[in-house]
Amino acid sequence: MKQMNQMKQKSLILAVDRNRRNLELLAEFLGKEGYRVLAAASMEEFDQAISESKDVGLVLLDIAGFERGIWDRCEQLREQGIPFLVLSPRQSVAIHQESLAHGAAGVLVKPLLIRQLLGVIQSLLER
Repeated sequence: MKQMNQMKQKSLILAVDRNRRNLELLAEFLGKEGYRVLAAASMEEFDQAISESKDVGLVLLDIAGFERGIWDRCEQLREQGIPFLVLSPRQSVAIHQESLAHGAAGVLVKPLLIRQLLGVIQSLLER
């Protein structure tokens, strides 16, 4: 258990969401779970975070409100070996297929189930 807590303390999660309030809530929640969180609400902030933060262990990417260029960022994450989850505003076969085609480890549909989210985060960070 102690080793898992140490791992969580070292894990940096990049949360990407156009909605700043959702980012704040997610960062607060993940912080209480022991994760360090970096937030990005635009493509520019996303690019900056990826280029400047070499210790990002996981990206949570809410695709709502982003243009198709977001998939280019997903390709960059895949090339850098950074696992990421796509958070989708709705259940969609097209979004699911596009996400996986661009390297997503999975797709979660909002509203998020907290236990499910934590389980997936832990699983991806342990890889």
